[in-house]
Amino acid sequence: MTNPLSPKQRQFLDFIHRYSLKNGQPPSYQEIMDGLHFSSLGTVHWYVNTLTEAGYLTRAKGPNGKRALTLTSEHATTGAVALARLPLLGLIAAGEPIEALENAETVDVPLPFVHPDNFVLKVKGDSMIEDNIEDGDYIIVRKTRTARPGQAVVALINGEATLKRFVPRRDHIELHPRNPNYPVIQIRPQDQFQINGVVLYSFRTY
Repeated sequence: MTNPLSPKQRQFLDFIHRYSLKNGQPPSYQEIMDGLHFSSLGTVHWYVNTLTEAGYLTRAKGPNGKRALTLTSEHATTGAVALARLPLLGLIAAGEPIEALENAETVDVPLPFVHPDNFVLKVKGDSMIEDNIEDGDYIIVRKTRTARPGQAVVALINGEATLKRFVPRRDHIELHPRNPNYPVIQIRPQDQFQINGVVLYSFRTY
């Protein structure tokens, strides 16, 4: 069982929630330092290390780890953030594209992420592991047909859904995995392509 959160630890985790909801990605260490008015990055490191060891926070390893902070379900279930429910619309491939399967299930999510345009997908595959999104994780997605360069998106390619990073080029669009074992997907002129949503948050259950 995890230790109770102090008020400052709750504030730290809630800042990550709010930032992720607003910007579609977790904050960097520098953005946390600025947002919480810490005097040094060492303070951010201390909170991240403490909350990771306590089971409230996970982070990706490697060079992208400082922006791949994810709150675990432990944070939500301890009452740090109230829960509500969003529809689980099916599976999304973080590998080769597969069809998203629609069903009537719902999933508990932190209350700040509840919005009429938000929904949940369960991830199948490991092409996004450098973004700390692993096989079996859940992602909260905001419905939209547009995205900023570099955002993680749910995209439809010829009717099949996939999860990748959106990288527009001058004369074409690329979808980038976050695992070097997978190739970049190039959208050809004859392909039917659309963005169905951007990823706001990822979480896993234990």
